[in-house]
Parts: sequence; C-alpha cells; structure tokens
Amino acid sequence: MDFIKNKESLLLLGLNGTGKSHLAQALGMIACEKGYKVLYTTCSALINDLNNGVFEKNLTKRIRRYTCPDLLIIDEMGHDRLELQMAKEAHLLFKVVDERYRLSRSLIFTTNVEENDWAEYLGDPISTRAILDRIFHCSVKIEIKGPSYRLHQGKELQKKYEKHK
Repeated sequence: MDFIKNKESLLLLGLNGTGKSHLAQALGMIACEKGYKVLYTTCSALINDLNNGVFEKNLTKRIRRYTCPDLLIIDEMGHDRLELQMAKEAHLLFKVVDERYRLSRSLIFTTNVEENDWAEYLGDPISTRAILDRIFHCSVKIEIKGPSYRLHQGKELQKKYEKHK
C-alpha cells in the first residue's frame, strides 16, 4: 500500500477479462484492512451519480463523496459508452479527478479503452486531455496483457461437459 502512502495512483489497462477489476478490488480490500478509507465505483455509476447531482442541485456534496476517501477505485471505464451522451460528463469526471489530484489522494482507475480513444469515449477532448494529464502525472501505469480469464473458464467448462457425451 506504499502507493497510497506516497500519494500515487494506479492506472490498470488491458483487454476484457485480464483481471483489472479483480486486482483493483483486491487492492481496495487490502487498503481497508490497513485502515484506509476506500470507495469503489464503476465509471458509469460515478457519472450517473454526478449527473443526478446536477439535476438535484447537490453536485458539490456528491463530488465530496468521491474526493474524501484515501483511495477511490473507478472501475470499468469503457463498458458504458452508450450511457455517455453529453460532453459535460467528461467535465464531471474531470471535477472528481482534479479535486483528488489537488488533494494528493490516490486513485485506482481501470479501463479497456486505449489512451488515444479516451477523448472519443468521453466526448470532450479538452476535458479528456486535462483528465489524462492529472491521472498520468502521479500514476503507475500497469498494462495487463494476456487472454481473457473468463474465456479460459468458459472453455474449461465446455471441456468438462464434452467429456460426458
């Protein structure tokens, strides 16, 4: 958990099924065991919550929820492209990332979106550049390569039942 103590972040990149979410959640559990306050969310849930904060006029309170923990885990950026319809959503994500950056609080961010595709995914190239700038400044970038574990498990299950034919 030195990365939390050192006010650093982790950016976990890789294809679907390679273990990014599992690793992020395991690190979150270890951080909890070490006494750190941790909040886990998916990117989609975070953006939906912040959008609700805009409409309910309590955005500042909702942003505080994501900036106060010692460690924030934002999982699965890339699985919810259809829900990201408005450019302001990139700006909402920027508000959280920027405030955590300003406060030197750690973040674990998982994504299957290539760095060059973030602007298209988030819909706002200017906010995206600012998000990437802050995430990459104090983050250890970990690329997880390999085959999908889920695909592997599915093949093993198939083999198990093919034996019984």
